[in-house]
Amino acid sequence: MSLKAQITEDMKTAMRAKDSERLGTIRLLQAAMKQKEVDERIELDDAAVVAIVDKLIKQRKDSIAAFEQAARQDLADKEKAEMAVLVAYLPARLSAEEVTSAVQAIVASLGASGPGDMGKVMGAVKTQLAGKADMGLVSAAVKAALAP
Repeated sequence: MSLKAQITEDMKTAMRAKDSERLGTIRLLQAAMKQKEVDERIELDDAAVVAIVDKLIKQRKDSIAAFEQAARQDLADKEKAEMAVLVAYLPARLSAEEVTSAVQAIVASLGASGPGDMGKVMGAVKTQLAGKADMGLVSAAVKAALAP
């Protein structure tokens, strides 16, 4: 079953269970997916759905930080609950050690050295690790690997 179909089934389950918080989050995700399909006139595959989920999770993290800084714990808790629902649709993430070893292998295969090659390395890393690892962690690993 594709990820898109799984999300639709989860929405039906949340409707039957009258789980309004989960249902709202899933509808938000489906709206983002539909928007992408309409804007680009494409049919989303699992990789594109994972990219959308990643984007929505990043938005939640930013919102949580802003709400906690503004002492709005009630809104931060709501965002955390939405993030928990969204995380379920991501594939298993690579650990920090796995990310570091993958980045080092890519740097070695490209023959990259120094911060000037960061763009070239990030392009290659992004294609291989997209959806499998937190890109913030990947970026830090690339910077460390290219540090003089």
